[in-house]
Amino acid sequence: MVNLKLRSSQWIVDEYNNIIIGKGRMEILESIEKTGSMNQTAKQMKMSYKAVWSKIKATEKNLNVKIVHADRKDGTRLSREGKELMKKYKLLVKKCMSADDKIFDSIFNKTKDKIERYDG
Repeated sequence: MVNLKLRSSQWIVDEYNNIIIGKGRMEILESIEKTGSMNQTAKQMKMSYKAVWSKIKATEKNLNVKIVHADRKDGTRLSREGKELMKKYKLLVKKCMSADDKIFDSIFNKTKDKIERYDG
């Protein structure tokens, strides 16, 4: 029997299905937090500076809140709201994965014996 596992992703969208945050934007925020640089973030993620900045701006527009502060003198950093968004998204992913794992196990481990015995 092949060992199966579940992979899932979470996107938070607004009422018009505009992406607020998902895995990619989370990685952008984490990189900005770590490097303090939008340019370094773009390089690390193999994206253009414009693409990174556009994703940040789209999220800010859709949330109507500033999540990143960029200053030539002080560098780039997450705002309090940006840090809060990151924290809540991480918690959401953790709880969703826990629930997903339980559901997956209840479906696939319950039927494992039937699947293994099938000689079709």
